Amino acid sequence: MAEVCLGGVGGEESSESGPCEKPSRAARRRRMEIRRLRCIAGVESMGKPVELDFKRKRSEPSDLPSAVPQKTDSGDRKKAENGLRKPDPVGSIGSTGSGRYLRYGLTSLCGLRRDMEDAVTVRTDFLRRRCSASGNVHFFGVFDGHGCSHVAAWCKDRMHEMVAEEVEKLETVVPPAPMEYWKLVMHRSFLRMDAEVVGWRGAGGRRQNPSCRCELQRPKCDHVGSTAVVAVVTANHIVIANCGDSRAVLCRKGAAIPLSMDHKPDRPDELQRIEAAGGRVIFWDGPRVLGVLAMSRAIGDGYLKPYVTAEPDVTVTEREEDDACLILASDGLWDVVTNETACEIVRMCLRSGGPAAEGRGSDEFAARVGEGTDKACSDAASVLTKLALARRSADNVSVVVVDLRRNPC
Repeated sequence: MAEVCLGGVGGEESSESGPCEKPSRAARRRRMEIRRLRCIAGVESMGKPVELDFKRKRSEPSDLPSAVPQKTDSGDRKKAENGLRKPDPVGSIGSTGSGRYLRYGLTSLCGLRRDMEDAVTVRTDFLRRRCSASGNVHFFGVFDGHGCSHVAAWCKDRMHEMVAEEVEKLETVVPPAPMEYWKLVMHRSFLRMDAEVVGWRGAGGRRQNPSCRCELQRPKCDHVGSTAVVAVVTANHIVIANCGDSRAVLCRKGAAIPLSMDHKPDRPDELQRIEAAGGRVIFWDGPRVLGVLAMSRAIGDGYLKPYVTAEPDVTVTEREEDDACLILASDGLWDVVTNETACEIVRMCLRSGGPAAEGRGSDEFAARVGEGTDKACSDAASVLTKLALARRSADNVSVVVVDLRRNPC
């Protein structure tokens, strides 16, 4: 029969010790001391308090068994996906082929305009999921909208996907020379982007940016467009596709080399093309197609076709050891800053930069500064935008700086 122990009446404890004693603080304390002695068996000194923070110790790699793989924290994984860590390593971009991180920085400012109509995108290693044999290929784009912001915003979200899709389609075909290959990819991508932009207007604007102001003013939205300058950087080549008056400039051996030409209506070949299609260039506060648009090529602008086309100019430049940086910017910068001045400013920032910095850029005036970027490149982009504003640029200013040095200091 089981024995039942009852405490004394009135809170008094019995002086006799039976087979079952009432638990007390002293008894619990003795049991805890025994447990502590078992947990820290082998410790010589017992005079100091021992921390038994097993949760913290289990998270340290040194306390984990070597045969058990360490788990990646979900928060760390999410930070890496959002670009808060270092960008993906460009394995074959350097001379040694390892330990090299892609370095870039970007800044986009509204400037003196009422609305922000520029859009900037950076997609590191954007072909990884689609084309495993393509190596490390990185996508950069600057889109300068006019009439409203939704065409530039849609180009920002979709252009890199279209380029990746066209590359995937051509993977099964015998690849031509790099120039012909990338020219075909970019032409298809830009024309598809243009058709999609014009098509969504005909479908009732179902993809229209909810923040755009043109829905109530002009429901058709065929007056809206965007320029586009796109760079695809591989281990050996720099591919530039340009449609409009944004620009790409390469700094090599201290010299500024433009990799694109602005599509202005008064450019001789553009003027000839517009007139051959039945259009006119009218000088109204500068040369404009039909007296309206100050550029001869753009994505969108359905009411000005075929005089304004979305067909891009494509250049493929082989990378060299003396390449310092690549600058992509909207015309808000190039209207007031020369190619040479921009390259010299970026070179000075890169020389004084140091190692790549994790985290965000340090421009409090920027509408958007890329996360995970290199601080020297972010500072260079910030200085260029501030210089453009100091020189009274009347447009939005967006700048992307890519560090191309194979052995950065």
